[in-house]
Amino acid sequence: MNPDVPAAASALEGSSTWLLVLLGSLTATLLGVAHKLGLIYQLWHQVDTKSTRHGGETVAEVLKAHGVRFLFTLPGGHISPILVACEKLGIRVVDTRHEATAVFAADAVARLSGTVGVAVTTAGPGVTNTVTAMKNAQMAESPVLLIGGSAARLQKGRGALQDIDQLSLFKPLCKFCASVNSVREIAPVLRKAIAIAQCDTPGPVFVEFPLDILYPYHLVEREVFKNFTSKSLLGKIVNWYLRSYIGNLFAGAWEMQDLSPLPVNLPKASKGQVQQCVELISRAKKPVIILGSQVTLPPTPVKILRDTLEELGIPCFLGGMARGMLGKNSPLHIRQNRRDALKEADVVILAGTVCDFRLSFGGILSKRSKIIAVNRNREQLLKNAHVLWKPTVAIQGDAACFLVSLCQALKGYSCPQDWVTGLKEVDRIKEKANREKAEKPTEQHLNPLKLLHHLDNLLPEDSLLIADGGDFVASAAYIVKPRGPLTWLDPGAFGTLGVGGGFALGAKLCRPDSEVWIIYGDGSLGFSIMEFDTFVRHKTPVIALVGNDACWSQISREQVPMLGSNVACGLDYIDYHVVAKGLGGKGFLLNRENEDQTEELIRTAQSECRQGHPVLLNVLIGKTDFREGSIAV
Repeated sequence: MNPDVPAAASALEGSSTWLLVLLGSLTATLLGVAHKLGLIYQLWHQVDTKSTRHGGETVAEVLKAHGVRFLFTLPGGHISPILVACEKLGIRVVDTRHEATAVFAADAVARLSGTVGVAVTTAGPGVTNTVTAMKNAQMAESPVLLIGGSAARLQKGRGALQDIDQLSLFKPLCKFCASVNSVREIAPVLRKAIAIAQCDTPGPVFVEFPLDILYPYHLVEREVFKNFTSKSLLGKIVNWYLRSYIGNLFAGAWEMQDLSPLPVNLPKASKGQVQQCVELISRAKKPVIILGSQVTLPPTPVKILRDTLEELGIPCFLGGMARGMLGKNSPLHIRQNRRDALKEADVVILAGTVCDFRLSFGGILSKRSKIIAVNRNREQLLKNAHVLWKPTVAIQGDAACFLVSLCQALKGYSCPQDWVTGLKEVDRIKEKANREKAEKPTEQHLNPLKLLHHLDNLLPEDSLLIADGGDFVASAAYIVKPRGPLTWLDPGAFGTLGVGGGFALGAKLCRPDSEVWIIYGDGSLGFSIMEFDTFVRHKTPVIALVGNDACWSQISREQVPMLGSNVACGLDYIDYHVVAKGLGGKGFLLNRENEDQTEELIRTAQSECRQGHPVLLNVLIGKTDFREGSIAV
């Protein structure tokens, strides 16, 4: 045998293997290109090159199908098709003076309406300006949908205007993040995002819309080819690629799709868990319920929850959005001396309440107490557990549904009345002391406690309170009584300043007949005073009560005695009422010179508000020792 034959065969075999690898690699590349350009999909689905429809219309249709009534925005070219289409479908488009305000307003709508709140911002800085507000929504467990514009898909990473990696920015803040890749994806992606925002533990979601997804075919085509004239072989290949790219964007764009809401899944307590808690409560002599914001979430209407709590008859401490749940003067609502009450309690129900800094990380709970913890979120349910506190029963489920089930299973149960009346008596003694403090004159200006008592006396039953500030607002939380369920909005666990303008805007739109008050510190007012322009333009009259002590008092109170300096804490007694007037609203100054007209000025503000004018009451206040010993961190 010729010795060269095996060598030749081996070389031929090697060449064949190499050729197969090359063909396989080429096939994989071609399939990848075909998939990316949707070439197979385009074989079966039409591209209507003559249609003047655009992706913004589909966005609007999905939002409308989900019951969205308001959309908050600050405009930009990346998102114009969405805004125009929403307006045409009857969704009210409300433009604000800052993107954070738009998200805060959407947050308020989500909390008050029981559905998703929607904000739409333009690409780049328009989106990044919402980061704090989105983080606040995450920590407050609010189902907010943020829609952000972005650079066209072809231009991503190539230096387009305001092009950044927005998804990476929002993934830590949101339950769901997505970028829409074609017009046909708009409806399914939005439906999924809205459902996820409301499922389990609610929270914010972010959907990015590249520029070329939102505009009509003829405009996208014009922009893609406006600088392309090459007729070379390479030019023809590029032309084919771009045609295929645009075809993929619009293939099947206007085919019928399901726009209806997807089902929302919620965790619920099992019958066995409820029965276990029934046995604990039945034996309890000193039970207490601490309600957090989660109890206000759907599906349980707040009126049913209120009836449930009244039927149970167990004394309640209310926090966050749960403030006002039992009305103004309920015998079950305990407002003072929570720490002492929890030391005595033999059973404590943490209903949507978290053992974070607000409960001293669980250290406020007695080790002798039986603790029933209920929360939709497992991490929050067990936060700091087995460190400073230990749950007897831990239930991952909806707190309001649990309380309703517990009440139904406890038919005939009666909480010991001496326990309830004893706690309420301590409450009365503490509040009497607070009223006495309110009558003491301050060194200068008005006593803030007396001012807040005046406000509480004059609030109507349909009032809704927005809390935005530090020291002054914390004082108001002890003195001003929300009139009913879902009549108090505060930022939540993140403690964000600047929510006032947006929260008030969303609240007034949801409840146009309610008297909406923003209780501002003078520091926090600076974040959103420009929204008085928004209140005027969009005919959303609200009243802002500003406790103006020319200081970041909550910080100064600790910083000065501990570190010996008031650096960065001092402000000036600014004429904020004049600023409100300059923006088209009404403004009034209240100080020691006209202190005797306090209630008259409050009534004047209420009258102006009823006539359609946003109002700012700039009240110069002095210092008290009311919150001495409270901490700011």
